[in-house]
Amino acid sequence: MKHFPKGLRHIKTALTGLILSFTTIAMAQNQSLPIIQQVKFKNDTTSIASYGAKADGVFLNTQAINKTIAAVSQKGGGVVLIPSGLWLTGPIELKSNVNLHLKRDAILQFTADFNQYKLVEGNWEGQPAWRNQSPISGANLENIAITGTGIIDGNGGAWRMVKRDKLTETQWNKLVASGGQVRADGKMWYPSAKTVKGANTKNAGVIQPGKTAADYEDIKDYLRPNLVVLTNCKRILLEGVTFQNSPAWNLHPLLCQDLTLRNLQVKNPWYAQNGDGVDVESCKNVLIEGSTFDVGDDGICIKSGRDEAGRKRGVPTENVIVRNNIVYHAHGGFVIGSEMSGGAKNIWVYDCSFIGTDIGLRFKTTRGRGGIVENIYINNINMIDIPGEAILFDMYYAALDPVPLAGEKREAIKTVTVPVTEATPQFRNFVIKDVVANGAEKAIFFRGLPEMNIKNISLENVTIQSKKGIEIIEASGISLKNVNVITEDTNPVVHIQNGNNININNLQYKNGAELLFDINGDKTKGVKISGTDTSKAKKASNISEGVVKNALEISK
Repeated sequence: MKHFPKGLRHIKTALTGLILSFTTIAMAQNQSLPIIQQVKFKNDTTSIASYGAKADGVFLNTQAINKTIAAVSQKGGGVVLIPSGLWLTGPIELKSNVNLHLKRDAILQFTADFNQYKLVEGNWEGQPAWRNQSPISGANLENIAITGTGIIDGNGGAWRMVKRDKLTETQWNKLVASGGQVRADGKMWYPSAKTVKGANTKNAGVIQPGKTAADYEDIKDYLRPNLVVLTNCKRILLEGVTFQNSPAWNLHPLLCQDLTLRNLQVKNPWYAQNGDGVDVESCKNVLIEGSTFDVGDDGICIKSGRDEAGRKRGVPTENVIVRNNIVYHAHGGFVIGSEMSGGAKNIWVYDCSFIGTDIGLRFKTTRGRGGIVENIYINNINMIDIPGEAILFDMYYAALDPVPLAGEKREAIKTVTVPVTEATPQFRNFVIKDVVANGAEKAIFFRGLPEMNIKNISLENVTIQSKKGIEIIEASGISLKNVNVITEDTNPVVHIQNGNNININNLQYKNGAELLFDINGDKTKGVKISGTDTSKAKKASNISEGVVKNALEISK
């Protein structure tokens, strides 16, 4: 916790403008981090082999493993041991007071036989939906764990569709030769006809009144399960294990409390569709530490339900500590959203490294979500080789990969103002300190909604080497202090559009920059620059027509 401000459990944020950033920091320094209750198990250990399990990679051990778990739970709990070997299995259901423990050279691999996975009522991207039963699941449990140093493999390649642009020619040809179907335009491979039909079905899998599992059988293969789903559970530990090759998300705790993820390896191919590392959804009291993520979608992600369903649930993700983690390939290193309709608050992220993630710190939402994300404290983050933005706040998320593929064209955002409703999302009250990024496409990007700006964000002691600099659109109460952007494109270094109450102190930039500040938008006002040597730039500022008088104030 060196150099990191200690946090609050509950923060009242009746603060405005620049006062918010400094007051929030002061408050955070005098309070303690949330306490996460830990698991405790009996010392009794039972091997799955004692119930007939066989480690030959052929025998299906579903029944043996589930019998062992049930028996141990019924006797008051203990350790269920997965010994050395390759253990093939179907879906496993956890029980209270059981620690599923994998030896170092144990591989628990889930079968590619889709018939072993029944359709169940679950949740997909924040909405109730029919899904194939998860390889590992548990609901309404207490005191559960998955520990050890073995490997849990979800056999995700059997389930996932794959974009051609994400494979080499040799990889693509091998995949096509394995079977399945290729889309008419040749750009997507599907493992089965049912997967194709599901991909072409609107709202596939969404639970509809009067329909049963049988009504979804023709698209069953498309309804990929998350590898581990824990729902409404208390006191959970996932420690030491490698979770890999998931059909969809790797780890999905939903409506859980007192969750610890420690020293995990979480892996997916970089091309894995929806191949997130961990998605913590509507959970309270969470610790994620010492873990490594290398996945196909977002690395460490905070969620709380989608749109009306998420707002109706109304359960935020809160009291979360994320520390000492490394994220390699991922769409985002640490992410909140886009399904954050129940809100997210009181989150501390520190001492983390992002190596080649598409975006470093990624906060995303869109109209229709609703929800409030607030009181987020981030400190001591190091990044290298970020293809997109090092720090991103975007309220126009469009469910696309953050970095366009070669030849991909995307339409520019058309800005319109709509009325504020319960479906209007909010990002506010973030404190981000001590960030270093060596290599990014863009250093910092804020894009709020005209009817709901991104509000009260403080960035301090930030150094980013990038192609492009800072862009602030539809944002208010933004404080940048001791920010150093070393950019290739210096025209401009900082672009502000419809920004209000923007305070920039001691901005450092490349000597000889073409244009330091580009100011436009008829709602821009209160842009104050201090402690910044503007003489190093060829042109200090460009103020577009329509900007109010004295919107920009530069002082020594």
